[in-house]
Amino acid sequence: MVRHVSWSGNLLILSRCKSPEEREFYLRLAHREGWDKRETDRQLRGALFERAVLGRPKVSPAVTQLHPEAEAIFKDSYLVDFLGLPEAHSEQELQTAIIVNLKRFLLELGRDFAFVGEQYLLPVGRQDFRLDLLFYHRELQSLIAIELKVDEFKPEYLGKLEFYLEALDRDVRKSHENPSIGVLLCASKDNEVVEYALSRAASPALIAEYQTRLPDRRTLQRKLHEFYELAKPGTRTAARGATRRRRRMPAGGRKGFASSPARS
Repeated sequence: MVRHVSWSGNLLILSRCKSPEEREFYLRLAHREGWDKRETDRQLRGALFERAVLGRPKVSPAVTQLHPEAEAIFKDSYLVDFLGLPEAHSEQELQTAIIVNLKRFLLELGRDFAFVGEQYLLPVGRQDFRLDLLFYHRELQSLIAIELKVDEFKPEYLGKLEFYLEALDRDVRKSHENPSIGVLLCASKDNEVVEYALSRAASPALIAEYQTRLPDRRTLQRKLHEFYELAKPGTRTAARGATRRRRRMPAGGRKGFASSPARS
């Protein structure tokens, strides 16, 4: 794998990665995605490995059934620090910045994504609807509809996305292509709300978030360490036992606190 990555890329990866798993992760992606030194450095600073381990893509059952390979293609979060957006920004500003930096946005999406259009017109009945961004993925042979939201994910956003997917499949998708996939790209998301919303979704859809600033890598590394500790067989069994014991605790069993359902 090392020989398929540029010498400068190899130096960056080998000098900054702390574990064999992390090194292999970046070497494989650098080779698959064709990263140059600049993009390799950005992905390392953006802690892609930690983000990928800690957050798997949040997809609907239809994605798993129709596109089983899609989970290896999409991400749970996308780092768009190159857009240069202020902390407070509108959907129009976000979309414009993506179009201006389209080449770099395509690099962040990954290999085989091709841009089709912005504000893509979808006439239905006597009304015109416009999809924020439309892409095509060559390997999946699917149209990829991306809707942008500059706030936290809300369940009602999913209904609109599914409507767009139905319009794409009926009126735009060609006969040899696979069903379209929808991506809700939000500023943030509550993973429990996302899980509930996607569990009954009939269309191939996923919900991801975008980050306009580099994440705190030390925090992510600490969370990754905790994740690995919990993944140890003995620790995981103990954690499950502790959870069961907490659930068996009678109402009002904790002194000074009212009883309420625990949230994960």
